[in-house]
Formats: sequence, C-alpha cells, structure tokens
Amino acid sequence: MTRPRLLLIDDEPSLAAFVASAAEMSGFEPIETNRDADFQAAFDSERPAMVVLDLGMPGMDGVELLRFLSARGFDGPVLIISGFDRRVLDSAFRLGEELGLRMRGPIEKPARLDALEALLKDNLPSVVAGTRAP
Repeated sequence: MTRPRLLLIDDEPSLAAFVASAAEMSGFEPIETNRDADFQAAFDSERPAMVVLDLGMPGMDGVELLRFLSARGFDGPVLIISGFDRRVLDSAFRLGEELGLRMRGPIEKPARLDALEALLKDNLPSVVAGTRAP
C-alpha cells in the first residue's frame, strides 16, 4: 500500500529531518523542502495528503504559503510548526481557517516528538480515506 505523502517546508535542516522522521514513523512518506519555490514545485508534482510548514521562512513566508495552498484548493490537513510567539501562531491558524484550509496544531518550536507523532497519527486515517476529519 502506498503511504500518503506529507510535504514539509522548514529552513532549519535539523527540524526538517526531525519532522520527516516523525512523519515516517507515523505512516507518511515525507517530502522535505527548504525553499518556497521547491515547496510549490513539490506540491504541484507530488500531490501531498498533508502539509507541514514553518511560518518564518526566507522569501515567501508561511502566511503566503497558506494563501498558495488555499488558491490550489488543497483540502488536506495543514500543520504549522514555528518558533513564533503563540499569538502569531494563533493568528496564522485563524487565517488558514478563514482561507478554507483544514488547520491542525499549531505546534511551537522546539516540537516534542510525542506531541508531533500524536497529531500526525490522528490525521493519518482522514488522509488515507480521503475524508475531511474535523
């Protein structure tokens, strides 16, 4: 059986590797990117089931990436992991919801493995079945 793809973008290689490892352990096939152009190309070519993004990126920031996902009609879960202040995370989360995205999290950096794995595993059934979990 093919595992659902999880596309992630983070400009910190160690955190990207950490998230990719957690995604793999949770049943996803992770695809790592660290630049907005790579993220957009991978999104269009790989058709991910779930997206994980960092808000603080050079070039296109996380808010612009949320708009990109919305414009593409992405209906999979979107998880924000970021080191920004909790109020910024909550604002980005609400914006994603207003854009029609299925927001999850957010998770503050440094992310705890158990919390990240639990969130990923909770979303796995909905992406495998292609349903919109609450």
